[in-house]
Amino acid sequence: MIEVLAALSLSAAAGVRIALPLLLIGLLYSDNFWANVPILSQFSPQLVLGVLVSWSLIELLLSKEPVGQRFLQIIQLLFSPIVGAIAGITVAVTTELEVWLTFVLAIVGGLLALVLQLVQVGWSYRLQRMPLWVIFLQDFVCVSLVLFALDAPRQGGLIALLLLWLAIRSSKEWQRWYEDQASPGDRSTERTASHRRSPRRGKQDPD
Repeated sequence: MIEVLAALSLSAAAGVRIALPLLLIGLLYSDNFWANVPILSQFSPQLVLGVLVSWSLIELLLSKEPVGQRFLQIIQLLFSPIVGAIAGITVAVTTELEVWLTFVLAIVGGLLALVLQLVQVGWSYRLQRMPLWVIFLQDFVCVSLVLFALDAPRQGGLIALLLLWLAIRSSKEWQRWYEDQASPGDRSTERTASHRRSPRRGKQDPD
């Protein structure tokens, strides 16, 4: 159970940033750097370290700029499920879990990272521009989740589950916001089956 919570914590971190969790895993989690990390173990540690340090700096710097945010969102959305799966497999291999549980953690970790990344992208488009304090909070949460996975996996797993709950709540908030964009005449028919199939009909504001 502890291993599962640790995997959830690391995968949730991958749903916030993609390079920074892998960098911290190699420096703090693995005794032999990235020897237990899938894909990364196939390359020399020096090369992996250079790439992850460079990309981590790019994430930390470009995330503070509006144009950089859009670019990073595309990259993170594509690679977050991969990194989330890698995080789950790393925990399973390090703790020598059974093969079937390794696959489960890989799938769950990838899906968790993807869902969290989708929520961030959704809020970014909803707000047009993420506040700077939110960006710093994302960095802090990412690092904290990795550290919790190392030293306090129970707390880290609970935080990951809390983030998942917030993601589900966000989806309901988006649905309500879309419906509120409809004109008064269209709102009166919101509860009809046809309108529920087209919640964007009658929207006043563009996405």
